[in-house]
Amino acid sequence: MTASESQGVVLGTAFGFDAWLVTTPHATAAISIFGGQVLSYRPTGADDVLWVSPLAARPPTPIRGGIPVCWPYFGKENQTGDVPSHGYARTATWQVVETEVLADDVTQVRLAPQGLEQLTLRLELIVRVGTTLEIGVRTTNLADEPAVLTEALHNYLRVSDATDVHVEGLSGKSYEDKFDDLKVKTQDGDWRLPDDVPRSDRLYPDAGGTYRLVDPGLGRTIRVTGDRARTAVVWNPGPDVASGMADVGPHWREFVCVETANAGPDLLTVAAGATVEMWQTIALE
Repeated sequence: MTASESQGVVLGTAFGFDAWLVTTPHATAAISIFGGQVLSYRPTGADDVLWVSPLAARPPTPIRGGIPVCWPYFGKENQTGDVPSHGYARTATWQVVETEVLADDVTQVRLAPQGLEQLTLRLELIVRVGTTLEIGVRTTNLADEPAVLTEALHNYLRVSDATDVHVEGLSGKSYEDKFDDLKVKTQDGDWRLPDDVPRSDRLYPDAGGTYRLVDPGLGRTIRVTGDRARTAVVWNPGPDVASGMADVGPHWREFVCVETANAGPDLLTVAAGATVEMWQTIALE
């Protein structure tokens, strides 16, 4: 990463994308201007928690990696017509609304997307960089009637080998298997990529909580905790699907997406004039 200044929240580049670079005594982070997504979170003395594809396309194609903001819908859920997958936020240009240093040397950055005035919803992203990475999605409904939406923070977590990690916290939970016609199944033990067909696109309704991505190869555990996030999603395309994805290809082993969301049957209703929030915290154990 390069930056034009040496302290505070500064403009620079990360992975070749224009970004705001955040430096604190506890960690560094990078937030892309395109898409508003966090591209990097590196606690002091540790490797990056997030993964960005070395094949990531340039704008206006969404960036493959980091933490894309899926809003005001996840996938193309409940949408009609030709609409972009995962909504409008991840291809918008974002601007910083405010920066602030909180207690314990945590730097908070508030951001808002530009060019979405046609929507009756307003979005704000709050990113807090410290010993943990906290991200909040704040939605305000300006309309005179309730709005129904879905949302997700699509975390690409960097791993040594997707076939050699597991996710704790989902055992016994029901999930919709998007690779099997949305059949409802029950998670048997910790999540792992299946041996026979190594791929996963599982949406766990009513699974709000804490999930631990255990990575023996890197000798670390990444903890993801949702707050007002009722849904979990675990995704990795596996080799066959990834071979048809220009921005993944042979790199599918390098990440697992463990996402916090309100999606699937966990629809989010925002009353007229109301504001709601969804939060997540990512930490290295």
